[in-house]
Amino acid sequence: MNQVRLHNMLDAMSRQGIRQMVISDPVSIDYLTGIRLYPGERLLALVLRLNGCHRLLLNDLFPLPADPGVDVVRYSDDENGVAVLAKCLHPRATTAVDKNWPARFLLELQSLYPFSRFVSGSSVVDAVRMIKNEDEQEAMIASSAGNDRVMERLIGILSEGHDELELNAIVRGFYAEEGFEGVSFDPITAFGANGADPHHGPDHSKGKAGDSVVLDIGGMMHGYASDMTRTVFLGSVSERQREVYEIVREAQRRGIEAAVPGNRMCDVDLACRNYIESKGFGAYFTHRTGHSIGLEDHEVGDVSSTNTEPIRPGQCFSVEPGIYLPEEGFGVRIEDLVLITEDGHRVLNSYPKELTVVPFPAK
Repeated sequence: MNQVRLHNMLDAMSRQGIRQMVISDPVSIDYLTGIRLYPGERLLALVLRLNGCHRLLLNDLFPLPADPGVDVVRYSDDENGVAVLAKCLHPRATTAVDKNWPARFLLELQSLYPFSRFVSGSSVVDAVRMIKNEDEQEAMIASSAGNDRVMERLIGILSEGHDELELNAIVRGFYAEEGFEGVSFDPITAFGANGADPHHGPDHSKGKAGDSVVLDIGGMMHGYASDMTRTVFLGSVSERQREVYEIVREAQRRGIEAAVPGNRMCDVDLACRNYIESKGFGAYFTHRTGHSIGLEDHEVGDVSSTNTEPIRPGQCFSVEPGIYLPEEGFGVRIEDLVLITEDGHRVLNSYPKELTVVPFPAK
């Protein structure tokens, strides 16, 4: 068990008056124990209690690759895992439960302890995970530096005429060659009108001269995610495309500038959004400006107009405004990660953002 992270978790529980918590998210269990477990449909739970009686509940099916630093309670497929878990809890104390625990487990636990109060504990876990320590920051810096290299390689092969699915497969190979454990999400490689869909899934579309290409990619390195987007153009760029691109680039610059301690997450969003609206494209910026990132590509703490939480040192999140024009057959998005420091921020991506036209033969 990582003692510093455990201390931070117990301190947060104490401040919220929570005496015991059931953590079921495998990523959060990994965060605390250093062990990633995938239980499938079986119950997995880490019980934290302020009195120090912590337990990790695990089915006999799963071996432990290392010592988790906490007492392990095993149960077999012939036993009721929820009943085993119930014995690790105080029957009348308020129990916090983190996100994503299947309802079948929670409802059964509630039936076993009908006089207990159950509350969401997600805010406790998420708040602790949101602030990255020095080791986590170094891992994210390395992951983003590797992502820059992959982006450079990906843009370098666009002129070869691969379709989107072929690029998707190729970029996965690039990540393996650059020392990543895998991708942090399914890469987006979108030509022309497909780039006007912010979450387009790759298909057999091929680019043609004059197309925009939205490339949204990220990988996992040292257990931490990276994420970036660049939009480039094949062979030529129209004045309309150039206009939209420069608006998005300036909006992103303003958003990054606002990403400093003391500002709020909504201030970053509005710095981007207000500029895009002032240029007449507000209706075509259809998503929040960003998301927090760390052990997962999308973590709690979004960069949206409704998130009034203050920005704190140690946070890491994306700034990724976009303009999407399906009627005109193209979209533009630019994304970088920013790591918040004591007196400002550090942009983790260094791949250039100047408008780029990739050499491309006319068909």
